[in-house]
Amino acid sequence: MSMTMTPADNRSAKRNVFILVIAQAFLGSQMPMIFVIGGLAGQSLASNPCFATLPISMIVLSSMLSANPISAIMQRFGRRTGFLVGATGGAVGGMVGAYGLYLGSFTIFLAGSFLTGIYMSAQGFYRFAAADTATDDFRPKAISYVMAGGLLSAIIGPQLVKATSQAFVIPFLGTYLTVVAINVIGAVVFLFLHIPRPEAPAADAPRGRSRWELLKTPRIAVAVICATVSYALMNLVMTSTPLAVVGCGFTENNAADVVTGHVLAMFVPSFFTGHLIARFGVEKIMGTGIVILAVAGVVGLQGVDLENFFVALILLGVGWNFGFIGATTMLAGAHEPHERGRMQGLNDFIVFGGVTFASLASGGLMNCSGGSPIEGWTAVNMAMAPFLMLAGSALLWLVLRPKEA
Repeated sequence: MSMTMTPADNRSAKRNVFILVIAQAFLGSQMPMIFVIGGLAGQSLASNPCFATLPISMIVLSSMLSANPISAIMQRFGRRTGFLVGATGGAVGGMVGAYGLYLGSFTIFLAGSFLTGIYMSAQGFYRFAAADTATDDFRPKAISYVMAGGLLSAIIGPQLVKATSQAFVIPFLGTYLTVVAINVIGAVVFLFLHIPRPEAPAADAPRGRSRWELLKTPRIAVAVICATVSYALMNLVMTSTPLAVVGCGFTENNAADVVTGHVLAMFVPSFFTGHLIARFGVEKIMGTGIVILAVAGVVGLQGVDLENFFVALILLGVGWNFGFIGATTMLAGAHEPHERGRMQGLNDFIVFGGVTFASLASGGLMNCSGGSPIEGWTAVNMAMAPFLMLAGSALLWLVLRPKEA
């Protein structure tokens, strides 16, 4: 549900979408950079290889814990302030991570990863900000276009890894210093963002539903489940991919290329996902995403040739795109404007909670569930099945349940 707007209001929405696309492309490039090298850097610093993906887990744990505070900041002070807080967290996290690499300290490196999660949490609200000033018809397209900004980040990020990972004697130090520069420079774009600050509620204004009441709303519950499963499974597999690629005898550049293909697949469909949702309905697109995620897991189980990695990760990206954008669209239309801060923060708290669990499980499954990288990669892909069944069952229940008056 949203405020009533006229088509003319989309002029402002389109301007904001343009700014958010730039932010997604430039600032967002730090996330594929970190996901390419985070596990490899962690593996070089950790005393136990089972903890190799712990830096990624710290990022998403911080994202989960930051979601409600950042949402509250945006509700009170506006989107711009929240996004600047996120960029600051990303810059400080990059500095601390670089210092941890310089000292060879896994503990300090983890602290930097935790601070980086503040940026990741703020980035998650780009999609909601795109919907703030959009009409009902334009909303799914606005969300989709902003997500499409990740297309450039998919190209920029891994290429920066190739250019910077070995720039210093200490591996990956140059990459983390580059992350600092990205946040400092990229924060400037938010000065051009104009989204009205939510009005302070009057004493007699409706307070909206409680968090528990919101979660009991069928469309909200299913949107949260599907968003969590889509994002968590994407993270589970993507976090393990560089370890699997290198562990199976390929190079770090090969791993970066696979991640590039994956992130491109995450965001290229965004140019038409919104149109597909508008034409076929959000439930069908979410269901298609769940099916594609399942096919990605099947392809991942077929072998460990470089082609298998590419195809599986491309399908993983497309499945995430349909599932996550669909769930975001469903959620954005299922709550009132005065419930925005409460619901969006709660949603991302739950989503990143699932992603935290997935990233923690990723390292254990990959490095400690078998005697070889092949066995670890098999375990990662097998782990997708029960969660896909959960999301698919929830969506099917929503579609088949009697329509409310």
